[in-house]
Order: sequence, then structure tokens, then C-alpha cells
Amino acid sequence: MHITRRLASTGLIFYTAVFFAFIYLPIALIVIYSFNADPVNMMRWSGFTFDWYRQIFGFRNASSEAALYIESTDQLLAAVRTSIIVAASTTTIATVLGTAAALAVYRFSFFGKRFYRVLLFVPMLMPDIVLGIALLIFFVGVGISLGIGTIVIGQCTFLTSYVFIIVSARLAGMDRSLENASADLGADEWTTFRRVILPQVMPGVVGGALLAFIISMDDLVITYFISGTSTQTLPIFIFGMLRRGIKPEVNAIATMMLLFSFTVAALGLYLQRRKR
Repeated sequence: MHITRRLASTGLIFYTAVFFAFIYLPIALIVIYSFNADPVNMMRWSGFTFDWYRQIFGFRNASSEAALYIESTDQLLAAVRTSIIVAASTTTIATVLGTAAALAVYRFSFFGKRFYRVLLFVPMLMPDIVLGIALLIFFVGVGISLGIGTIVIGQCTFLTSYVFIIVSARLAGMDRSLENASADLGADEWTTFRRVILPQVMPGVVGGALLAFIISMDDLVITYFISGTSTQTLPIFIFGMLRRGIKPEVNAIATMMLLFSFTVAALGLYLQRRKR
């Protein structure tokens, strides 16, 4: 029995190590090769350099001059600016709509409530390419010009569902007796919402907003269909670079996006801990 337990424990440890290596090793390779000095062959280590990070911010150097496929820094910064505008707008709208829908489903009973809840899950379950094509056909059919506006609308269709689910999970553990106590003490509905409900549900709102922001910054498939030819977000910019080959600065951009995602996640954990 003791030998069996030791074998099971060893097997579990080995499986865990392989599992995390499978997930994080490719990410680690991206970070490592973002410092590779070779401008042609990404997999051939030629020395340590910060040249590709300097290239992103427009500082020319010997390595970047040797790489004739270097992209325009102005185009990169424009793509970053567009992604931030889209992510901020989408996060704000999706957070408000998702939170309002979660509160409505939680507090009220109405005809078709279960069906309404299922409808909010559908955009998450639908394949991205199907949703992207559907949105493209809709926007073209009604005569809406593709651009930042259509990207925001398209991303809100599925990011609202993410916020709804996270806020609903938070509402499920909320104590309804506090609302009754607030009403018994003479508070109106707005005061009860502002001073009783909102503080309890705020961690879910913050978590949903941060998740929506990260997904919006990272979305490629749906945004690719509804962005048009004049609007380019950062994922579309990187995808255009990859179509012409894996370039050294792609690893640097991916590393910076990874660092940004970790920063946003750490900020969310900090805010939730501080709220408690």
C-alpha cells in the first residue's frame, strides 16, 4: 500500500510538471528569444541584446538596420493606441451592461428568465469565426462603415457575457438579508444599491472589467472581420507581421503584452484584496 501511494504521488508530481511545462515553456521561449541578437533566424542564438525593444520605440541600431523587414514604429504605436481606445470603450460598456443584466436576473422574476440567461451564454459558446462572419454580414447589410465603432459593438456582444457570468457568481454568494435590513432602516432603493449591494458586488465587477479589458486587447478573429481596412489593432498588426515570417520584434511585442497582462491581473488581485 505504501509503495502504491508513493508511485501515485510520484506520477501526480510528474504529470503536474509536464502539464505546466507544456503551458509555460512556449511562453518562456518567447521571452528568451525576444533578447536574441540574430536578426534572421529566431531559433539560432547569437547573443543577448535589447535591440528589438529599442526598435519598438523607434531607436535604430545595427541589428535593426540589418533586418530589412522592420515594421514602422508609427504604425505599431497607432495600433497600440487603437487597441487601448477599443479596450477602454468596450470594457466600460460591457461592464455596465453585464452588471445591469446580472442584477436584473438576480433580483427579479420574469417570464423567460431561464431562456434569457441561456441567451447571455450563447456569445461565449459560439465559435469566434462564426460570430465574426455574422457581425460582418450584419454591419455590411445595414450599411454601417467598418471601423472602431463596429469593433466596439462587436466585442461588446460577447464581453458582456463574461461580465454577466462573473458578477452573477458574486451575487450568488451575497446576503439578501442586508438589503432587507437597509429597507427596514428607511433607505430607498438607490441608497441600498449604492451602500449595500454595490460594495458587495464590486470585486466581481472589477474582475469582470479586467477580464473584458484583457480579452479585448487580445482579440484577433472577431476584430479581424469587423475592423475594415483603415483600422488596425495590435493583434491584427502582429498577425500581419507573422504572415511575412516570424520576426525578432514580434517576440519583443509579445513579451510586452504578456507583461501588460500580468500587470493588469496583479492590479485586479490587489484591488480585490484591498476591498476586502
